[in-house]
Amino acid sequence: MSVFEALGIFFAGLAAGTINTVVGSGTLITFPTLLFFGYPPVVANVSNTVGLVAGGVTAVHGYRSELEGAGRTLRKLAPASLAGGVIGAVLLLVLPPEAFQAIVPVLIALGLVLVVLGPRLQARAVARHEAGVAPASWHGVALTAGVLVAGIYGGYFGAAQGVILMGLMSALSSEPIQRLNGFKNVLATIVNAVAAITFMLVAWGRIDWLVALLIGLGAFAGGFVGAKVGRRLPPLVLRGVIIVVGLVGIIKIVWFS
Repeated sequence: MSVFEALGIFFAGLAAGTINTVVGSGTLITFPTLLFFGYPPVVANVSNTVGLVAGGVTAVHGYRSELEGAGRTLRKLAPASLAGGVIGAVLLLVLPPEAFQAIVPVLIALGLVLVVLGPRLQARAVARHEAGVAPASWHGVALTAGVLVAGIYGGYFGAAQGVILMGLMSALSSEPIQRLNGFKNVLATIVNAVAAITFMLVAWGRIDWLVALLIGLGAFAGGFVGAKVGRRLPPLVLRGVIIVVGLVGIIKIVWFS
C-alpha cells in the first residue's frame, strides 16, 4: 500500500466518521474510495464495516448528554438493531450484490419523506401527549419493526442507514431531533458492531485489516468532529443536511450500482 493510498483511506474514514455522527451515510465516502483503490466490493464492504465501528463509539460519547435518561427507550430498540445487523451481515455473504439494489433507494426515499414530515408528526404527538391521550399502540411496534429493517439494511451495506433511522424516529417519536440523533448513533453503532463481529467469525479472510485500521483511526477522530458539529446545528439545518445527504445517496446508488 502506497502512502497516497493510506492517506486517502484514512481521510475517507475521517470524513465518514464525521458525517455518520451528524446524519449517517459515511459509507458513501469510504466504500467508493476503496473501490477506487482496487479492492473487491465484498472485501471493501466488510473491511469498511469493521473500521467504522470506532467512529460510532466516539459519536455515542459525543452525544452522551442528549442520551441521558434514554436507557428505557434504547433497551426496547437495541435488540432489533442487534438482530438486524446479524441478519444483514449474513445476507451480504450469501446473496448477490444485485439483491438489494431495487429496495435500497426506496428505503432511503421513505426515510427522507419521514424526515420532511417529522416536525408535523411530532407536533401532533406532543399535542396528544399534552391532552392526555396515550400514544397509539402501533407506534412502538412500527418503530421496532422499522429499526429491525434498518438494521438488516445497515448490516448488509449501511449507506444512509442513519437517514432511515432518523426518518422512522421523527415520524413515530415526539423527542427533539438532536436527542433522536443520539439514539441513531447508538443504534447504528450496534448494527455496525454486530455486523463486524459476524464478519470476523465467518469471513475473517475477507477482511483487509490494514484498511479496517486506517478507516477506524479516521472514523474515531471523525466521531469527535461530527459530535461537535452536529450538536450545534439548529433542527431545521440538521433536517436539511439529512435530506441532502439522503438524495446524494439515492443518486449514487441508482446511477452507479
